Amino acid sequence: MSTDACILLVEDNPDDVILTLRAFKKAHVANPIHVVSDGEEALAHLFAEASKDPPRLPAVILLDLNLPKVDGLTVLRRLRADERTRRLPVVVLTSSREERDIIGSYDLGANSFVRKPVDFDQFVDAARQLGLYWLVLNEPPPEVP
Repeated sequence: MSTDACILLVEDNPDDVILTLRAFKKAHVANPIHVVSDGEEALAHLFAEASKDPPRLPAVILLDLNLPKVDGLTVLRRLRADERTRRLPVVVLTSSREERDIIGSYDLGANSFVRKPVDFDQFVDAARQLGLYWLVLNEPPPEVP
């Protein structure tokens, strides 16, 4: 399964989308970022990309939990249940402080859980660290025939 070093941002709040895009730009993360605004759109996009030959999946998914139509935990459950998408790195990026959301995310196979910082400078630092780790340092799994 090949990746195009793209980031998929699944976020329904337009202000958070703008903030995230600004933070990545300020952190000099140059990878393309594809934005979808609900869980249903995320699943449609990912499974359309997974069905291509060869698949063109994102390098990492930044997934909010509180989404319209299909919530983030359901998106994660569906991704992990499908052979084509089960190894995609998923970072839950949310404002939730609920312990059940943290536990539920990890139980369903999230690779990381990050609370959105309220302060913009902290958010930029978080974006820089996420970009550095998931797009540069992390070794993705090899393609499985």
